[in-house]
Order: sequence, then structure tokens, then C-alpha cells
Amino acid sequence: MDSSQEISAWLSKFGDVLLRNDTSGVLKLFLEEECYWRDYLAFTWNLLTCESKNEIAQMLEETLQRTEAEHWEIDGTATESGGVVEAAIRFENPIARCRGYLRLREGKCWVIVTTLWQLKGHEEQAGPFRPPGVVCGAVKGRKTWLQIKKQEELELGHCKQPYCVIIGGGQAGIALGARLKALGVPTIIVEKNAKPGDTWRNRFSTLNTHTPLWADHFPYMNFPSTWPLFSSKDQMGDFLECYVKLIGLNYWCSSECKSANFDEKEGCWKVLLENKKDGSVITLRPVHLILATGSSGFANVPRFKGEESFQGVQVHSSKFHSGEGWEGKHCVIIGAGVSAHDICQDLWEQGASQVTMVQKSSTTVVGQLTILQPPPNEDEINASTSAVENFDMLMFSVPYKLLTRFQVPLYEQIAKADKNFYDRLTKAGFKLDFGEDGSGLYLKLLRRGGGYYLDVGASELIASGEIQVKSGVSVQEIRAKSVLFTDGSEVAADLIVYATGYKNMKEFIAKLISQEVSDKVGLIWGLGSDTQNDPGPWAGELRNLWKPLAHPNLWIMGGPFSQSRQMSRFLAIQLKTRMENIPTPVFWPDCHTRPQALSSKKLTT
Repeated sequence: MDSSQEISAWLSKFGDVLLRNDTSGVLKLFLEEECYWRDYLAFTWNLLTCESKNEIAQMLEETLQRTEAEHWEIDGTATESGGVVEAAIRFENPIARCRGYLRLREGKCWVIVTTLWQLKGHEEQAGPFRPPGVVCGAVKGRKTWLQIKKQEELELGHCKQPYCVIIGGGQAGIALGARLKALGVPTIIVEKNAKPGDTWRNRFSTLNTHTPLWADHFPYMNFPSTWPLFSSKDQMGDFLECYVKLIGLNYWCSSECKSANFDEKEGCWKVLLENKKDGSVITLRPVHLILATGSSGFANVPRFKGEESFQGVQVHSSKFHSGEGWEGKHCVIIGAGVSAHDICQDLWEQGASQVTMVQKSSTTVVGQLTILQPPPNEDEINASTSAVENFDMLMFSVPYKLLTRFQVPLYEQIAKADKNFYDRLTKAGFKLDFGEDGSGLYLKLLRRGGGYYLDVGASELIASGEIQVKSGVSVQEIRAKSVLFTDGSEVAADLIVYATGYKNMKEFIAKLISQEVSDKVGLIWGLGSDTQNDPGPWAGELRNLWKPLAHPNLWIMGGPFSQSRQMSRFLAIQLKTRMENIPTPVFWPDCHTRPQALSSKKLTT
């Protein structure tokens, strides 16, 4: 039996026992010592991973009878490596077409991923389901596309209320807005900047993407084939502005959300917006409110003794625009993550006489070309929307708990292969790590576990001494023209940049809605890994992102480009089903922390 036949045979047995609602029969098909079932909406109307037979059994007992999943088939061909047979799969239930991924060891399931991919009768108006556009023939009183668009703009938010309001118009808000547009969900995106893309344009001049083009495509639209592998911040700003126009999103620029309150009696939000151009105020009443202001909240600016006496310029990295104008000056950058490295490099390139990075704790550094090897089908991904979706499914195929196991050997290889690179950084006084458990950069990002940097040039400047490093020390005092450190050393300073990151997004919820709601929702982002900045208990999936929260009709959308594209699908489906009054009973396992407002195992919308 070849690999594809093995997958197909397993799926046939699996489908049979599911249709019989035979939980014990299902469990016999899974490995005894270790097995995982990752489900995105298809069974649970949640985003979660069951990490044992006991957890899988609980999930099936609560969801199996109502799910009615059938027609399980292999999607493409299977592969085999190291005793693991794997393949993409597809199946259906009464309301949706679903996709997934399966890994078998010794003929039994090690990992299965099930995702609700497309609602039947409510398909995204894209590809084969695209709208017809202009209809041939004579139509009395026909309105042009432009007339329809202008009428929608005049009505939505005024005489017609949106079903959804998205606060934040960066890549996450735009990606979700595009999905909702394709699903026919009336949505307004609220952005305080003057134009789409300004969230990128307004950052420091040398900012660029650190992830490659093939990972960053947007829903329904890939970057042009002439686009560079890594985009500058201004190119990205232009792309986002064009994307908003081409997709036809209702994007309200220069609008700031001043407050949001949920009216339980009416079942909708009261969202107060101020137009920053003329000061006018409007109240929107959406059913659902989505916060897409970034996975972090407000800028985290430390306070130091003597800071008020400083005669130079102090600025958080989010407000730093360019190294121009700092030629011949002494610059101190507090922090050692991505922004700190980029800003140090920018200042050095623009001729600053001395650039000093203050590194309080160790940083994970990986060479850009070392870690970002293109997938075998890079050309296909760049050319095809379906190939992007296949790439996304492959990314879903590894549960986070397994990802740690996969990443540790990878970073052991990187440490060995790039030993000279790391030795030179260490000799320069730079403190290095690969995360608390050696799992590297990506998991450190997910856990908010401290500094990391995908090297695009600053590391060589550090290793060669062009960028000075003060590591393992803290700022004791800021003086008129210098910074004094806890080891007694002092560095001259005309500019201090605080590249010290951001507070958790729950701080934003507290300001916008209330402290009570913020406390209910809890921490956003992180896996509960009990590592730095990621307290337990273990959650298995990222906390409070893209899924139901403890507060009704409130959602969090966030993530870098690839995550925004991938997860916008599932959040948009959850919102569409609620708009169409399709039952969405949310399952929460006993072993995981659940939102307070979702304390029942069997839940309705």
C-alpha cells in the first residue's frame, strides 16, 4: 500500500466511525502515546487543539453528533518521511466545505487538522463565486458601478448601520475587511491616519518587511511578480492603499475611536468616532466590534531618574522617523529587538558619530537568509491564490506544542552552521539566546518572550564595533547630555530612542471600553508557555485572538501579514454565520482556560 492509499484507507475508517457517532471507535484510530486534533471551527466553532486521547474524547462527546462530517478524501498526494505519512485532506458537513491535514505514524493518527474553509450558500464572492458585474442586455433604470458605490458610501454608517466595525486599518484590519466584503457583511474600517497604508508610511524611513514576499500575500490578491522579495515601508503603504481601493473597502480615514460601549438590551455597540479633520462626531451602532490595532497596545515608555533634565531629544521607536539630521550626533537606543536594530542601522548609515544599543537582556538573532529559505513551490505560491491557500494549510498542520519540538533541532543546526557569526557577536559584548527552551525566533514572537531580530545588516555593525553595545546593564539616570548606567559607565547622548516595545493590548481595551471588560478578556497573544512574558496555564493556541471572547460581540484581529491573511478567513466566517443566524455552538474543553462569559460547554451564538 503506497502513502496515498494508506491515507485514503484511514480516512474511510475515520469517516465511518464518525457517522456512527462512535467516539471509542474514533479513538482506536489514534496513537495511544501521543496524538493531536487541531480544529478551527469545523467541529468546535472555536480555535483549539486537543492534545491527548482524553481531550479528543471530550471534544467528540460534545460536538460529534451535531457536526455530521462526511465525504473524507485525500486532497492531492501523500508524502512519507521518517515513518510519518502525511497529506492534505478535505471533507464536508451540512453547512460547509472543509479542509485539513493528516499525519499518520504506524497506520494511526498522530496529528489531524480540521478547518471550516467555505460556507455553503454563503461563499466568498471570489474566484468561481465572483459577482457577474455588468449584466449584458437592456436594464431600465440601471445604476452604474460608481453610482452604487457612492450610494453605499453615503448610506453606510448614516442611514444604514454596519454589521461590523473594525478599529484599526493596518494589514490585519484590511485583511479582515476584505474577507467580510467578499462574504457580503456590511463593514466599516476605522483608521485614525489620513490614508490607508499610513500605518507603514509613518514609521522610520528605512523600515522594510523582514518576511519574504511569498509569505505576505493578501487575501484574493498576490503581490505583483515584479515586486521585490522584501518590501520597503513606503512600497507597502502604497500597496495597502491600492488594495483598499481595488477591493472596495469602506475605509474611514482620519477617524479616531473615542469610546465603545455595548448595549446589552439592543445587542449592539455604541462606537463614538471623531473626524480628525473637522472635529465632527458620529456614533456607529454595529452588532460586532473588532479591534485590529495590533497585537500590542500602547507604547511602553520606561521612566528614568533625571529624564526631564535631558537637553536632547527623547522619543519612542513608534515616533522615530529617520536617521537624517543626526549626522555627527551621539545616539542611544534603549532596547535590543527588531526596531532597536533597524534604528541603530539607520542612524549609522546616516552618519551618526556614535550609536549605542542598550541591551538589558539577551536577544535571539537569526540571519535573514539562514531562516527564510523559500518553499519548494515558491513560484507557484507567487502566481496562484490556491497555492497560497495550500501553503497556509501546511502552516496550520503543526500544533504549537509540536512546533517547539521541531524548532529546537533547527536552531541547534543554525547555531552550529553560523558559529563564527555568533562568536563575533558575543565577543562584541552582545548577549544571545535562542529562547528559554531553545525553540528560536518564531515561538519567541508568539510568546512575547523578549527581544529577537532577523538580521538584515545591523549584526555585522555590532560585531565590527560600529554599533556599540551596553549589555546586561540598566539606565541609572539620564543627565543633561548623557546616560548613566548601573555599572557606573556614562555615554554621551543627543538622542535617546526607547525601542522598548508595547504594553499588552488589554490596556487599549481598558481605555476604549472599560477596565472591567479588559479584565474579563484577559491577556492577548501568548500560548501560556510559562516562559518570559507568557504566563500559564497552557492554552494550546494564541490567547484571545480570532475567537469568541469573554465579552459578547467583541473580537480581536491581529498578527503579521501571513497570520492576518490566514486567520482573517476564520474570523470572517464566525461573523458571517452570526449575521445569517447559523447556529455556532462554541466548545471549550475543561483542560483549557475559557472565557468567563463562555463557561458552559454547550453554547449557542
